[in-house]
Amino acid sequence: MTQIAPDNKPNQTEHPVDGKPPEKKESLLANLLLNIIIPTLILTKLSGADYLGPKWAIVVALAFPIGYGLNDFRRTSKVNLFSALGVISIFLTGGISLLELDPKYIAIKEAAIPGLIGLATLISIKTPYPLVKTFLYNDKVMQIDKVNAALKHYNNESDFQKALQNASLLVAASFFVSSVLNYALAKYLLVSPPGTEAFTAELGKMTALSFPVIAVPATLVMMVALFYLFKSIKKLTHLDLEDILIHQ
Repeated sequence: MTQIAPDNKPNQTEHPVDGKPPEKKESLLANLLLNIIIPTLILTKLSGADYLGPKWAIVVALAFPIGYGLNDFRRTSKVNLFSALGVISIFLTGGISLLELDPKYIAIKEAAIPGLIGLATLISIKTPYPLVKTFLYNDKVMQIDKVNAALKHYNNESDFQKALQNASLLVAASFFVSSVLNYALAKYLLVSPPGTEAFTAELGKMTALSFPVIAVPATLVMMVALFYLFKSIKKLTHLDLEDILIHQ
C-alpha cells in the first residue's frame, strides 16, 4: 500500500508567514512558582498575627496567580479558556474566604469547575467542534493538514471521528477524576472556621497538595487519551509519529 511521503521539515530559524517571531513558550518554573509555591508559602508561613494576618495573607497569596493569568493575557493577546477559568476560580476562592462563608462552598467550587469542563467535553462530541480538538488534536501539537490529507487518501475519516469520540470520553474522564479529587481534598483539609489563621494555613496546604494529588492523576488520564489518539492516527493515516507531530 502506498504511503504518503512526509513533508520536508521547515527551517527552524524561519519565522511564520506573518513575519512575527514564534510565540515564547510558557515557563514551567514560573508557572509553579507563581501559581503554587509562592501562594502556599504565604498562606502557610505568613498568615499569623505577627505577619500578614489571615485575610491579608489570602489577598497577597491570590495576587500572584491572578497576576500571572492577567500577564499571560497581556503577553498573548488571547483569552485562554483555561487561564480565564483559573482566574475566576481564584477570585471565587478569595471571595468565599474573605467573606468567611462556609468552607463547603469552596469544596463545591473546586469540584464544579473541572466537572463542568468534563460535561462540556461530553456534550461537544455531538457538535461540529468537539473540545478534544482543543485539548489534543490541534495545530500546536500535530500537523493537522497532513493528517487530514492522509485520512482522506485512505478513506478513514469516519473511523477517525470514532477515535476522536473515544478520546473525548477519556479527556472528560480526566476532568471528572479531577472534580472528585478536588472535592475530597477540600472537604478533608478545610475544617477550621474561615477568617482564622488555621483556615488560611489549611487553604495553603490545599494549594500545595493540589498538584500531586489532583493534577498528576488527571494528567495521567489525559496522557492515556493522547497516546490512544496518536496510535489511532498512525493506524488510520500510515504516518510515523515524527510526521504527525509539530517539530519545534
